[in-house]
Amino acid sequence: MKYQEGILDGLKILDCSQILAGPFCSMILGDMGAKVIKIEKPNGGDDIRTWGPFINGESVGFMNLNRNKESIVIDFKNPEGIKIMKKLVENSDVILENYRTGTMEKLGLGYEDLKKINNKIIYCSISGFGRTGPYSKRAGFDLVAQGMSGLMSITGHPGGAPAKVGVPVADLNTGMFALSAIQAAYINLLKNGEGQYIEVSLLESALAYTVWESTGFFENGEIPEPLGSSHRVSAPYQALRTKDGYLNVAAPNQSNWERLCDAIDRKDIKEKDIFIDNVSRVKNRSELEVELEKTFSKKTREEWIKILDTAGVPCGPIYDIKEVWNDEQIKFRDMKIELNHPKTGKHNNIGVVAKFLEKPSSLRTPSPLLGEHTEKILLENGYSKKEISDYKKNGAIS
Repeated sequence: MKYQEGILDGLKILDCSQILAGPFCSMILGDMGAKVIKIEKPNGGDDIRTWGPFINGESVGFMNLNRNKESIVIDFKNPEGIKIMKKLVENSDVILENYRTGTMEKLGLGYEDLKKINNKIIYCSISGFGRTGPYSKRAGFDLVAQGMSGLMSITGHPGGAPAKVGVPVADLNTGMFALSAIQAAYINLLKNGEGQYIEVSLLESALAYTVWESTGFFENGEIPEPLGSSHRVSAPYQALRTKDGYLNVAAPNQSNWERLCDAIDRKDIKEKDIFIDNVSRVKNRSELEVELEKTFSKKTREEWIKILDTAGVPCGPIYDIKEVWNDEQIKFRDMKIELNHPKTGKHNNIGVVAKFLEKPSSLRTPSPLLGEHTEKILLENGYSKKEISDYKKNGAIS
Protein backbone atom coordinates (compact mmCIF):
# COMPACT_ATOMS: atom_id res chain seq x y z
CA MET A 1 0.00 0.00 0.00
CA LYS A 2 1.24 3.50 -0.84
CA TYR A 3 2.62 5.29 2.22
CA GLN A 4 0.21 7.77 3.73
CA GLU A 5 1.39 10.10 6.47
CA GLY A 6 -0.64 9.74 9.66
CA ILE A 7 -1.27 12.21 12.44
CA LEU A 8 1.44 10.58 14.63
CA ASP A 9 4.01 10.39 11.85
CA GLY A 10 7.48 10.72 13.37
CA LEU A 11 6.61 9.13 16.72
CA LYS A 12 8.78 6.05 17.32
CA ILE A 13 7.55 3.22 19.58
CA LEU A 14 9.53 0.30 20.98
CA ASP A 15 6.82 -2.22 21.81
CA CYS A 16 8.06 -4.93 24.17
CA SER A 17 4.52 -6.04 25.04
CA GLN A 18 2.72 -9.16 23.90
CA ILE A 19 -0.71 -10.84 23.83
CA LEU A 20 -3.44 -8.15 23.72
CA ALA A 21 -3.48 -5.00 25.91
CA GLY A 22 -0.11 -3.61 24.79
CA PRO A 23 -0.31 -4.72 21.15
CA PHE A 24 -3.85 -3.27 20.89
CA CYS A 25 -2.49 0.07 22.12
CA SER A 26 0.46 0.05 19.72
CA MET A 27 -1.78 -1.12 16.87
CA ILE A 28 -3.81 2.08 17.13
CA LEU A 29 -0.64 4.18 17.44
CA GLY A 30 0.63 2.46 14.31
CA ASP A 31 -2.64 3.06 12.47
CA MET A 32 -2.24 6.75 13.33
CA GLY A 33 1.17 6.81 11.66
CA ALA A 34 3.62 6.06 14.47
CA LYS A 35 6.59 3.84 13.65
CA VAL A 36 6.14 0.74 15.82
CA ILE A 37 9.05 -1.64 16.32
CA LYS A 38 7.85 -4.86 17.91
CA ILE A 39 10.54 -6.34 20.16
CA GLU A 40 10.00 -10.11 20.26
CA LYS A 41 11.63 -12.90 22.24
CA PRO A 42 13.50 -15.75 20.52
CA ASN A 43 11.89 -19.12 19.84
CA GLY A 44 8.40 -18.08 18.89
CA GLY A 45 8.03 -14.39 19.66
CA ASP A 46 4.73 -13.00 20.90
CA ASP A 47 2.70 -15.81 22.49
CA ILE A 48 -0.37 -14.79 20.52
CA ARG A 49 1.35 -16.05 17.37
CA THR A 50 0.37 -19.52 18.65
CA TRP A 51 -3.32 -18.68 19.18
CA GLY A 52 -5.78 -19.70 16.47
CA PRO A 53 -7.54 -19.60 14.19
CA PHE A 54 -4.74 -19.80 11.62
CA ILE A 55 -4.23 -19.14 7.92
CA ASN A 56 -1.21 -20.99 6.52
CA GLY A 57 0.21 -21.21 10.04
CA GLU A 58 -0.29 -17.51 10.82
CA SER A 59 -2.56 -16.43 13.69
CA VAL A 60 -5.37 -14.22 12.40
CA GLY A 61 -5.55 -12.47 15.79
CA PHE A 62 -1.85 -11.67 15.64
CA MET A 63 -2.18 -10.39 12.09
CA ASN A 64 -4.94 -7.94 13.02
CA LEU A 65 -3.26 -6.66 16.21
CA ASN A 66 0.16 -6.23 14.67
CA ARG A 67 -0.41 -4.58 11.30
CA ASN A 68 1.71 -1.47 10.67
CA LYS A 69 4.57 -2.86 12.79
CA GLU A 70 8.10 -4.11 12.23
CA SER A 71 9.50 -7.13 14.10
CA ILE A 72 12.95 -7.54 15.60
CA VAL A 73 13.95 -10.51 17.76
CA ILE A 74 16.19 -9.61 20.71
CA ASP A 75 17.23 -12.00 23.46
CA PHE A 76 17.07 -10.09 26.75
CA LYS A 77 18.86 -12.99 28.46
CA ASN A 78 21.91 -12.21 26.36
CA PRO A 79 24.00 -9.21 27.56
CA GLU A 80 24.54 -8.16 23.95
CA GLY A 81 20.78 -8.16 23.47
CA ILE A 82 20.41 -5.72 26.37
CA LYS A 83 23.02 -3.44 24.77
CA ILE A 84 21.13 -3.49 21.49
CA MET A 85 17.88 -2.60 23.23
CA LYS A 86 19.55 0.32 24.98
CA LYS A 87 20.95 1.51 21.66
CA LEU A 88 17.46 1.51 20.14
CA VAL A 89 16.20 3.57 23.08
CA GLU A 90 18.54 6.42 22.12
CA ASN A 91 16.45 7.21 19.04
CA SER A 92 12.98 6.32 20.31
CA ASP A 93 10.12 8.24 21.92
CA VAL A 94 8.06 5.55 23.66
CA ILE A 95 8.65 2.19 25.33
CA LEU A 96 5.65 -0.05 25.95
CA GLU A 97 6.04 -3.20 28.06
CA ASN A 98 3.94 -5.68 30.01
CA TYR A 99 6.51 -7.84 31.79
CA ARG A 100 5.78 -8.93 35.33
CA THR A 101 6.59 -6.18 37.86
CA GLY A 102 10.33 -5.92 38.49
CA THR A 103 11.45 -7.90 35.43
CA MET A 104 12.57 -4.95 33.31
CA GLU A 105 14.40 -3.44 36.29
CA LYS A 106 16.31 -6.70 36.83
CA LEU A 107 17.33 -6.61 33.17
CA GLY A 108 18.58 -3.04 33.48
CA LEU A 109 15.75 -1.87 31.22
CA GLY A 110 13.56 -0.10 33.78
CA TYR A 111 12.52 3.53 33.45
CA GLU A 112 15.25 4.83 35.74
CA ASP A 113 17.86 2.95 33.69
CA LEU A 114 16.62 4.06 30.30
CA LYS A 115 15.98 7.72 31.09
CA LYS A 116 19.74 7.99 31.71
CA ILE A 117 20.15 7.06 28.06
CA ASN A 118 17.23 9.16 26.78
CA ASN A 119 15.78 11.60 29.31
CA LYS A 120 12.84 12.34 27.03
CA ILE A 121 11.65 8.75 26.87
CA ILE A 122 7.98 7.97 27.56
CA TYR A 123 7.85 4.63 29.33
CA CYS A 124 4.49 2.85 29.69
CA SER A 125 4.19 -0.26 31.85
CA ILE A 126 1.13 -2.50 31.70
CA SER A 127 0.52 -4.95 34.54
CA GLY A 128 -2.25 -7.02 36.04
CA PHE A 129 -2.65 -5.14 39.32
CA GLY A 130 -0.37 -2.11 39.25
CA ARG A 131 3.30 -1.72 40.14
CA THR A 132 2.65 -1.17 43.84
CA GLY A 133 0.48 -2.83 46.47
CA PRO A 134 0.06 -6.37 47.84
CA TYR A 135 -0.83 -7.89 44.44
CA SER A 136 1.86 -6.09 42.44
CA LYS A 137 3.97 -9.21 41.86
CA ARG A 138 1.06 -11.33 40.64
CA ALA A 139 0.54 -12.18 37.00
CA GLY A 140 -2.71 -10.78 35.66
CA PHE A 141 -5.06 -11.83 32.90
CA ASP A 142 -8.30 -10.41 31.53
CA LEU A 143 -10.47 -13.08 33.15
CA VAL A 144 -8.96 -12.46 36.59
CA ALA A 145 -9.40 -8.70 36.22
CA GLN A 146 -13.02 -9.07 35.14
CA GLY A 147 -13.73 -11.17 38.21
CA MET A 148 -11.89 -8.99 40.72
CA SER A 149 -13.27 -5.72 39.34
CA GLY A 150 -16.86 -6.82 39.96
CA LEU A 151 -17.72 -6.97 36.26
CA MET A 152 -18.54 -10.67 36.32
CA SER A 153 -20.88 -10.23 39.29
CA ILE A 154 -23.07 -7.84 37.28
CA THR A 155 -22.87 -9.62 33.90
CA GLY A 156 -25.42 -12.24 32.86
CA HIS A 157 -29.00 -12.83 33.92
CA PRO A 158 -30.54 -12.58 37.40
CA GLY A 159 -30.01 -15.78 39.35
CA GLY A 160 -27.45 -17.13 36.88
CA ALA A 161 -23.78 -17.98 37.36
CA PRO A 162 -21.20 -15.17 37.09
CA ALA A 163 -20.47 -14.46 33.43
CA LYS A 164 -17.48 -13.04 31.62
CA VAL A 165 -18.10 -10.26 29.13
CA GLY A 166 -17.96 -11.81 25.66
CA VAL A 167 -14.78 -9.96 24.67
CA PRO A 168 -11.64 -9.29 26.78
CA VAL A 169 -12.74 -5.86 27.95
CA ALA A 170 -10.08 -5.55 30.68
CA ASP A 171 -7.31 -6.08 28.14
CA LEU A 172 -8.85 -3.80 25.55
CA ASN A 173 -9.69 -1.02 27.99
CA THR A 174 -6.16 -1.19 29.40
CA GLY A 175 -4.87 -0.71 25.87
CA MET A 176 -7.11 2.33 25.44
CA PHE A 177 -6.01 3.88 28.75
CA ALA A 178 -2.37 3.27 27.78
CA LEU A 179 -3.04 4.86 24.39
CA SER A 180 -4.55 8.03 25.85
CA ALA A 181 -1.81 8.29 28.49
CA ILE A 182 0.96 7.93 25.90
CA GLN A 183 -0.62 10.60 23.71
CA ALA A 184 -0.96 12.95 26.70
CA ALA A 185 2.68 12.32 27.64
CA TYR A 186 3.72 12.99 24.04
CA ILE A 187 1.92 16.35 24.09
CA ASN A 188 3.75 17.17 27.31
CA LEU A 189 7.03 16.11 25.69
CA LEU A 190 6.44 18.43 22.75
CA LYS A 191 5.45 21.32 25.04
CA ASN A 192 7.95 20.91 27.86
CA GLY A 193 10.61 18.51 26.63
CA GLU A 194 9.96 16.09 29.49
CA GLY A 195 9.83 12.31 29.46
CA GLN A 196 7.33 10.42 31.59
CA TYR A 197 6.69 7.11 33.32
CA ILE A 198 3.16 5.69 32.98
CA GLU A 199 1.60 2.61 34.50
CA VAL A 200 -1.75 1.09 33.62
CA SER A 201 -3.28 -2.05 35.13
CA LEU A 202 -5.89 -4.52 33.95
CA LEU A 203 -7.69 -4.47 37.30
CA GLU A 204 -8.08 -0.69 37.46
CA SER A 205 -9.01 -0.46 33.77
CA ALA A 206 -11.81 -2.98 34.34
CA LEU A 207 -12.85 -1.28 37.57
CA ALA A 208 -13.29 1.99 35.67
CA TYR A 209 -16.21 0.38 33.82
CA THR A 210 -18.23 0.08 37.04
CA VAL A 211 -18.96 3.81 37.19
CA TRP A 212 -22.71 3.39 37.88
CA GLU A 213 -22.41 0.37 40.12
CA SER A 214 -19.52 1.57 42.29
CA THR A 215 -20.76 5.11 42.76
CA GLY A 216 -24.20 3.77 43.65
CA PHE A 217 -22.62 1.46 46.22
CA PHE A 218 -20.62 4.36 47.68
CA GLU A 219 -23.86 6.26 48.29
CA ASN A 220 -26.34 3.62 49.44
CA GLY A 221 -24.34 0.48 50.18
CA GLU A 222 -26.42 -1.65 47.82
CA ILE A 223 -24.63 -4.48 46.02
CA PRO A 224 -25.81 -4.51 42.39
CA GLU A 225 -26.90 -7.71 40.68
CA PRO A 226 -26.87 -8.72 37.01
CA LEU A 227 -29.78 -7.46 34.90
CA GLY A 228 -29.36 -9.29 31.61
CA SER A 229 -29.63 -6.71 28.83
CA SER A 230 -31.45 -4.14 30.99
CA HIS A 231 -30.06 -0.81 32.15
CA ARG A 232 -29.60 -0.18 35.85
CA VAL A 233 -31.20 3.28 35.92
CA SER A 234 -33.31 3.50 32.73
CA ALA A 235 -36.29 1.57 31.37
CA PRO A 236 -37.14 0.40 28.85
CA TYR A 237 -33.54 0.04 27.72
CA GLN A 238 -33.06 -3.62 26.81
CA ALA A 239 -33.49 -6.47 24.36
CA LEU A 240 -37.09 -7.40 23.58
CA ARG A 241 -38.32 -10.58 21.91
CA THR A 242 -39.96 -10.08 18.51
CA LYS A 243 -41.65 -12.58 16.20
CA ASP A 244 -38.32 -13.76 14.77
CA GLY A 245 -35.59 -12.74 17.21
CA TYR A 246 -34.49 -10.00 19.56
CA LEU A 247 -34.39 -6.23 19.14
CA ASN A 248 -32.71 -3.62 21.32
CA VAL A 249 -35.00 -0.75 22.27
CA ALA A 250 -33.71 2.32 24.11
CA ALA A 251 -36.18 4.77 25.65
CA PRO A 252 -34.14 6.26 28.50
CA ASN A 253 -36.06 9.52 28.82
CA GLN A 254 -39.70 10.56 28.92
CA SER A 255 -39.93 11.82 25.35
CA ASN A 256 -38.46 8.57 23.99
CA TRP A 257 -40.88 6.61 26.15
CA GLU A 258 -43.91 8.51 24.92
CA ARG A 259 -42.82 8.17 21.27
CA LEU A 260 -42.34 4.44 21.82
CA CYS A 261 -45.83 3.98 23.25
CA ASP A 262 -47.38 5.96 20.41
CA ALA A 263 -45.40 4.04 17.77
CA ILE A 264 -46.48 0.63 19.07
CA ASP A 265 -50.04 1.80 19.79
CA ARG A 266 -49.87 1.19 23.54
CA LYS A 267 -51.47 4.30 25.00
CA ASP A 268 -52.68 2.12 27.88
CA ILE A 269 -49.19 1.54 29.31
CA LYS A 270 -48.15 5.10 28.53
CA GLU A 271 -50.73 6.35 31.02
CA LYS A 272 -50.41 3.56 33.59
CA ASP A 273 -49.29 4.79 37.01
CA ILE A 274 -46.60 2.13 37.47
CA PHE A 275 -44.96 3.25 34.18
CA ILE A 276 -45.66 6.97 34.45
CA ASP A 277 -42.01 8.07 34.76
CA ASN A 278 -38.54 6.56 34.51
CA VAL A 279 -38.21 5.87 38.24
CA SER A 280 -41.50 3.97 38.15
CA ARG A 281 -40.52 2.04 35.02
CA VAL A 282 -37.19 0.97 36.55
CA LYS A 283 -38.96 -0.14 39.72
CA ASN A 284 -41.48 -2.16 37.69
CA ARG A 285 -39.21 -3.28 34.86
CA SER A 286 -40.39 -6.94 34.98
CA GLU A 287 -44.02 -5.95 34.47
CA LEU A 288 -42.95 -3.50 31.77
CA GLU A 289 -41.04 -6.18 29.87
CA VAL A 290 -44.09 -8.47 29.89
CA GLU A 291 -46.32 -5.73 28.50
CA LEU A 292 -43.86 -4.72 25.78
CA GLU A 293 -43.18 -8.26 24.62
CA LYS A 294 -46.92 -8.88 24.27
CA THR A 295 -46.79 -6.29 21.51
CA PHE A 296 -43.31 -6.86 20.06
CA SER A 297 -43.93 -10.60 19.60
CA LYS A 298 -46.57 -9.81 16.97
CA LYS A 299 -44.18 -8.45 14.31
CA THR A 300 -40.73 -9.29 12.97
CA ARG A 301 -37.54 -7.54 13.98
CA GLU A 302 -37.29 -5.69 10.66
CA GLU A 303 -40.92 -4.57 10.80
CA TRP A 304 -40.37 -3.07 14.24
CA ILE A 305 -37.14 -1.36 13.18
CA LYS A 306 -38.98 0.45 10.38
CA ILE A 307 -41.78 1.50 12.73
CA LEU A 308 -39.47 2.71 15.51
CA ASP A 309 -37.02 4.43 13.15
CA THR A 310 -39.90 6.37 11.62
CA ALA A 311 -41.03 7.40 15.11
CA GLY A 312 -37.53 8.44 16.17
CA VAL A 313 -37.18 5.76 18.84
CA PRO A 314 -33.58 4.47 19.19
CA CYS A 315 -33.44 0.77 18.33
CA GLY A 316 -31.27 -1.78 16.60
CA PRO A 317 -31.00 -5.46 15.75
CA ILE A 318 -28.91 -7.88 17.81
CA TYR A 319 -26.51 -9.29 15.24
CA ASP A 320 -24.31 -12.33 15.23
CA ILE A 321 -20.83 -11.69 13.84
CA LYS A 322 -21.78 -12.76 10.30
CA GLU A 323 -24.69 -10.32 10.28
CA VAL A 324 -22.45 -7.50 11.54
CA TRP A 325 -20.20 -7.70 8.50
CA ASN A 326 -23.15 -7.80 6.10
CA ASP A 327 -24.64 -4.58 7.50
CA GLU A 328 -24.75 -1.73 4.98
CA GLN A 329 -23.53 0.88 7.49
CA ILE A 330 -20.49 -1.20 8.45
CA LYS A 331 -19.68 -1.74 4.77
CA PHE A 332 -20.08 1.95 3.96
CA ARG A 333 -17.70 3.00 6.76
CA ASP A 334 -14.81 0.81 5.55
CA MET A 335 -14.60 -1.20 8.75
CA LYS A 336 -13.21 -4.23 6.88
CA ILE A 337 -9.89 -3.61 5.16
CA GLU A 338 -7.87 -6.07 3.13
CA LEU A 339 -4.10 -6.46 3.45
CA ASN A 340 -1.75 -8.70 1.50
CA HIS A 341 0.39 -10.86 3.81
CA PRO A 342 3.53 -12.61 2.49
CA LYS A 343 2.43 -16.02 3.84
CA THR A 344 -1.36 -15.88 3.81
CA GLY A 345 -2.06 -13.67 0.84
CA LYS A 346 -5.03 -11.34 1.09
CA HIS A 347 -6.80 -11.29 4.45
CA ASN A 348 -9.29 -9.00 6.18
CA ASN A 349 -8.64 -6.70 9.13
CA ILE A 350 -10.94 -4.58 11.26
CA GLY A 351 -10.61 -1.00 10.05
CA VAL A 352 -9.82 2.18 11.96
CA VAL A 353 -12.35 3.69 14.36
CA ALA A 354 -11.07 7.26 14.84
CA LYS A 355 -11.36 8.80 11.39
CA PHE A 356 -9.33 11.97 10.83
CA LEU A 357 -10.22 14.26 7.94
CA GLU A 358 -6.63 15.43 7.57
CA LYS A 359 -3.86 12.82 7.85
CA PRO A 360 -6.22 9.87 8.28
CA SER A 361 -5.26 6.67 10.03
CA SER A 362 -4.61 3.77 7.69
CA LEU A 363 -3.58 0.14 7.36
CA ARG A 364 -0.34 0.36 5.41
CA THR A 365 1.51 -2.89 6.00
CA PRO A 366 0.53 -6.41 7.12
CA SER A 367 1.74 -7.93 10.36
CA PRO A 368 5.43 -8.87 10.31
CA LEU A 369 6.94 -12.32 10.22
CA LEU A 370 8.98 -13.11 13.32
CA GLY A 371 12.22 -11.13 13.09
CA GLU A 372 11.37 -9.97 9.58
CA HIS A 373 12.92 -6.53 10.11
CA THR A 374 15.80 -7.33 12.48
CA GLU A 375 18.53 -6.45 9.99
CA LYS A 376 16.69 -3.40 8.60
CA ILE A 377 16.13 -1.92 12.06
CA LEU A 378 19.72 -2.42 13.16
CA LEU A 379 21.11 -0.95 9.94
CA GLU A 380 18.90 2.11 10.47
CA ASN A 381 20.37 2.45 13.96
CA GLY A 382 23.99 2.48 12.86
CA TYR A 383 25.01 -1.18 13.05
CA SER A 384 27.15 -2.67 10.29
CA LYS A 385 26.29 -5.89 8.49
CA LYS A 386 29.35 -7.48 10.13
CA GLU A 387 28.08 -6.53 13.61
CA ILE A 388 24.63 -7.84 12.79
CA SER A 389 26.08 -11.12 11.59
CA ASP A 390 28.12 -11.48 14.77
CA TYR A 391 25.09 -10.75 16.97
CA LYS A 392 23.12 -13.42 15.13
CA LYS A 393 25.90 -15.93 15.68
CA ASN A 394 25.99 -15.33 19.45
CA GLY A 395 22.19 -15.42 19.71
CA ALA A 396 21.61 -11.81 20.77
CA ILE A 397 19.27 -11.32 17.80
CA SER A 398 17.55 -13.44 15.22
